[in-house]
Amino acid sequence: MILVTLYTIGDSILLLPSIVTSIAKQDAWIATLLGVTLGPFIIVFLYEALRKCYPDLTLIEYSEKIWGKWLGKFVSLLFLTFFFITSATYLREIGDFVTTAFMPKTPMEVIIILFLLVIIMAVRLGIETIVRSAEIFFPIVFILLTILILFLLPSVEINNLKPVFEEGIKPIIKASIPVIVFPFMEPVAILMILPYVRNKEVIKKQLFKGTFLAGAMILVSVLLTVLVTGADLSERHLYSTYELAKNIVIKDIMRIEAFLAFIWIITIFFRLSLFFYVTTFGLAQLLDLKNYRHVLFPIGMILIVFTITMAQNIVEYNQMIGNIWPFYAMTFGFFFPLIMLIVAKFKTRNL
Repeated sequence: MILVTLYTIGDSILLLPSIVTSIAKQDAWIATLLGVTLGPFIIVFLYEALRKCYPDLTLIEYSEKIWGKWLGKFVSLLFLTFFFITSATYLREIGDFVTTAFMPKTPMEVIIILFLLVIIMAVRLGIETIVRSAEIFFPIVFILLTILILFLLPSVEINNLKPVFEEGIKPIIKASIPVIVFPFMEPVAILMILPYVRNKEVIKKQLFKGTFLAGAMILVSVLLTVLVTGADLSERHLYSTYELAKNIVIKDIMRIEAFLAFIWIITIFFRLSLFFYVTTFGLAQLLDLKNYRHVLFPIGMILIVFTITMAQNIVEYNQMIGNIWPFYAMTFGFFFPLIMLIVAKFKTRNL
């Protein structure tokens, strides 16, 4: 539950408010409410049904069971490519955010390399170590978020939510799509580690708990962004929740927005760790390697180069994320698992 909560929040708490408000304006909170309500139901039921077909196998392993040896390997390679590219997007977001908000004179390459080294150390220690560290940071994240919410309450302006449904229902539905895709459909990587959960009877319950808890945090971040800064300013700022935190003033204490930056870095650390782990672990399974740790540094070096060259600047990167990424993530996070579930059920019934 803790791992699901942290990786579902991921980069959504920082980037999603500006994306949703740019589409739904002051109705962004309604679109977010719709997305965080539908998202967990769609994904948890789908992933749980697929897991039950092959409870002791990973996504890479049962791809061959469903599609056959060679087509299964091809599908597995497509999933690994998605995991790898998604890892690169998170690493790029870290580089862009730190160099934009904190260290504008520091080359982005330095931030990317240093952060990836920490990720490699975590992945090398294994998924159990990553999850146990999540247990340590989980209460810290919630305490800091609670502090931010309490300090922002005096700045809330209810009129920023008016008029409700100004543009009708169409923009709300459109804005709910990235809310469903980014937090809930992207982390299809969880299918790689579910076979190793000891008590499989509680998986569905904990998946629901984790996704709904993360959804509540995302909803709060979007709602506060609109209530405090208004829809116009929210959509103009790429990191609107970070700008939101700058409204907090406590006497001579400066840079209180660093709290939000810390929350974001911690949550995206676990999301990137999960994706980098399943990339290397899945590749080891695909190539029948005895230990995934042998490919950590080679894949890490390729990831650094790809992260730097995937977009020339932050504007080009944001255009790719806004226009292409939702459909790409939906393909691997929803459509592929759905097709695999249908084929698996059909083959099981015929047997």
